[in-house]
Amino acid sequence: MLDALKLTIYLGERDRAGQGLLADALIDVYERHGVKASALLRGVEGFGAGHRLHTERLLTLSEDLPVVSVAVDSRERVEGLLEEVREICRHGLISLERARLLTDPSTVVELPEDGRAVKLTVYVGRQERAMGRPAHLAVVDLLHRHGVAGATVLLGVDGTAHGVRQRGRFFARNAQVPLMIISVGAGHSIAAALPELLAILSRPLLTLEQVEVCKRDGALLASPDAVAQQDETGLAYWQKLTLFAAEQARHEGQPLHSALIGRLRREGAAGATALRGLWGYHGEHRPHGERLWSIGRHVPVVTVLLDTPANARRWFAVIDEMTAQTGLVTSEMVPAVRASGPGIACGPLTLAEPLRRRPSAE
Repeated sequence: MLDALKLTIYLGERDRAGQGLLADALIDVYERHGVKASALLRGVEGFGAGHRLHTERLLTLSEDLPVVSVAVDSRERVEGLLEEVREICRHGLISLERARLLTDPSTVVELPEDGRAVKLTVYVGRQERAMGRPAHLAVVDLLHRHGVAGATVLLGVDGTAHGVRQRGRFFARNAQVPLMIISVGAGHSIAAALPELLAILSRPLLTLEQVEVCKRDGALLASPDAVAQQDETGLAYWQKLTLFAAEQARHEGQPLHSALIGRLRREGAAGATALRGLWGYHGEHRPHGERLWSIGRHVPVVTVLLDTPANARRWFAVIDEMTAQTGLVTSEMVPAVRASGPGIACGPLTLAEPLRRRPSAE
């Protein structure tokens, strides 16, 4: 198990870097550095610091949708590419978080058994197989069977897997275009699923992170942890609130994610992005998503909000109000800076001893 860093950049689809698009330039950097796992995710709705709405719902606003770029690798490799990222990235928000990266099927991991939650992210190819079926379906079913609180499959349009570029193309099978399967659950549930999960994947690529579950299917479980405003170097801490819900979830007649983003934008939140999933579940619901012959869609949506801890407590109250009956809500502390800020650094590494490798019995 490798001590890793996860670099996440929130940007616009049409943001530029020199003569090309910033999103392409970022994946170019990850490719040159041989980043183990990265994915470029295209959002369906969102806004940033300028509070301009970008949404696929309106034709005139659908040409510049939000984009999320995620890259995970060893601390040394991620720190080695930060200067290049800083040079080309003049827009958006950058966060740098600690994670544990698993690529060895023989790895045995100890996870917290005191009820604390863990976020598990699995990276697979779009047409990768596991147990004779699409890998993402097999992984989600396995997590559901082990009682993991929720899982969502997100489709990338570009990225790297095991250091090799996997770009989506219009006339191609795109067999290895990256999928990110984001799941959240109690440490003991994730720990129970991991051995089987590592065994069914031909080339496992997983990360583990610490997270707090605040709400599940309308039940309030916890409020976001209060954190300091900045670390000793002056790097600001931001709070990341994430809502996992079905696209069909409604609030006052609107899709829940659209209603939430609209209200957060009107009331002055720093930024929020909604990403549509292919497959997934939360709570006691069965896995669901896109089906070839279905008339209507029943897919999951992940909505991510980032703001200062003081503001995030206010936005959590809004999310709490709007998710009276549905959704899984999580909270994370994220060291973050704007791309045009004074620098990129990593704050205190908050994921410590609870996630550690245990020698396997051989």
